[in-house]
Amino acid sequence: MAAVRLLPQVEAQQGTEAEECHSFGWCLVFKGKHQAEGKIMRVFVTGATGALGRHLVPGLVAAGHEVTATTRTPGKVAQLREAGAEPVILDGLDREAVIAAVRAAGPEVVVHQMTALAGMRSFRNPDKAFAATNELRTRGTDNLLAAAARAGTRRVIAQGYAGAGPDKPSGGRLKTEEDPPDWRPIRSAVQGPAAITYVDKTVPLEAPEGVVLRYGTFYGPGASDILLEMLRKRQLPVVGGGTGIWSFVEISDAAAATLVAVGHGAPGVYNVVDDDPAPVAEWLPYLAKAAGAKPPLRVPAWLGRLLAGEFVVAQMTTSRGSSNEKARKELGWEPRYASWREGFRAWVSG
Repeated sequence: MAAVRLLPQVEAQQGTEAEECHSFGWCLVFKGKHQAEGKIMRVFVTGATGALGRHLVPGLVAAGHEVTATTRTPGKVAQLREAGAEPVILDGLDREAVIAAVRAAGPEVVVHQMTALAGMRSFRNPDKAFAATNELRTRGTDNLLAAAARAGTRRVIAQGYAGAGPDKPSGGRLKTEEDPPDWRPIRSAVQGPAAITYVDKTVPLEAPEGVVLRYGTFYGPGASDILLEMLRKRQLPVVGGGTGIWSFVEISDAAAATLVAVGHGAPGVYNVVDDDPAPVAEWLPYLAKAAGAKPPLRVPAWLGRLLAGEFVVAQMTTSRGSSNEKARKELGWEPRYASWREGFRAWVSG
């Protein structure tokens, strides 16, 4: 399959094949051909005003798809309409409302991007911080699967997780899609791993064409701005040597992978990460320098536990990172930012 990526409009206009792409700032490039040449589908996107949804919805519209997009916030309806979607105000935990909305839209594809992560600043107690998101990953997922079944929708794409966590030792091997989120137990982080695993298992099992996209750590426009803020205030130190390996994905690259999964790829799980997993001790000082901030402080693991909790220490010291080989091969997706190095530079300069 041809490689797929999203290009900002200014970049797209540099190529002769993409000069007719004017929709909402983003253009899907499919080895020189506009995606509109493919099948046009009705797509139902939940969580459409979140970090990824803000990039995905315009991309879907630019590709010619008919998009119904949901938000919990009435004040964001105009944003969705301006992007070219049909907006719906929807609480993903209201089962009957979800079923009614999906049946009314009659989509061929449902995309589940519902989270409640805005404004999150502390991971000291992950189960408390992620409580609403865990509900959306379990009850919210069940509601969408039930709605899709009632509407006759075969393809359901859900947000998974390939970000940093308290991974068990593996001899340095990157995680593949065959690896479950095998985190070592942490008392403050029990519900989160269970919810992530629930999505991984339930969506491919219950939907005729169930796809889970395990995204790496987001960065880029509208994503992880808190990371930059903390870094500039020197509130984000390298903990315990920074040996944890992180996998990143720039937010528009994540949207591009989601867009291609709407019409391509076998059911199953895919890691959506860049090509360059790296230890905290390498990427965090690099980001600080790119952002014009002072180098991050370095603290021992025991002090990190006191300051930020066990989960953050584990992220900083034991994360394994993930391989994107399957997504590249089977989805035909390739990240515009193959490494966080060029991605970080573009992010902080934008």
